[in-house]
Amino acid sequence: MEISTLATYHCLAFVWYFFVAYSITHIKTEERPSEVFLYGGQWKYLTVLNLVLQAVFYGVSFLADVLRLIKKLRCAKPVISSRDLLFSVLAFPVSTFVCISFWTLYTYNRELVYPKSLDGVIPFWLNHAMHTAVLPFALLEILALPHRYPAKKKGLILLGFVAFLYISWVLWIYSITGEWVYPLFALFSPPGLAAFFAASLAIIVSFYNFGEFLNRMIWGQSKLSS
Repeated sequence: MEISTLATYHCLAFVWYFFVAYSITHIKTEERPSEVFLYGGQWKYLTVLNLVLQAVFYGVSFLADVLRLIKKLRCAKPVISSRDLLFSVLAFPVSTFVCISFWTLYTYNRELVYPKSLDGVIPFWLNHAMHTAVLPFALLEILALPHRYPAKKKGLILLGFVAFLYISWVLWIYSITGEWVYPLFALFSPPGLAAFFAASLAIIVSFYNFGEFLNRMIWGQSKLSS
């Protein structure tokens, strides 16, 4: 894509994610189910945190495009590096994980992740904006331009650290409230829950590797090294 086209796309994507994140954090909850939006608010859900992550990523991407358009290449370099790190380590694997894991569990038993009582709180379009549209956006970003991935060890350490932070947040909420962020977690014994978290981490790592594979397959090693 031309830089001007990229700038327009990244600006629109940023506005979209900002709007969706704003919509979910300002939703009317007078008739909310008692088990949701209490301690930690919406910020305990990976889906909502992912919306903020995507908004930050597309904001950084738009800034990089603007700096390139106005020929501020020295300033653009660290912004582009931050953009690529955000996309490779977090934006792509987390979006893919959110979409695929949510709809897999929703199809199996929606009460485990998205109780039917939420249908009266969260509009249909917002559900799909949070859980469906995130994957096409991530794939489109790979098609739009090449991204430099960090060294594999560095990328996986950063991804693992962020996953550790989220799991710690989930466990902290349980220790305070006695309630799990997602009803699914209540089905497991402590060893089973540890195994579930480990399996989830393995899945998100596989999405990281898949993103890197797609990026290299579409753009080629020479383009990524230029």
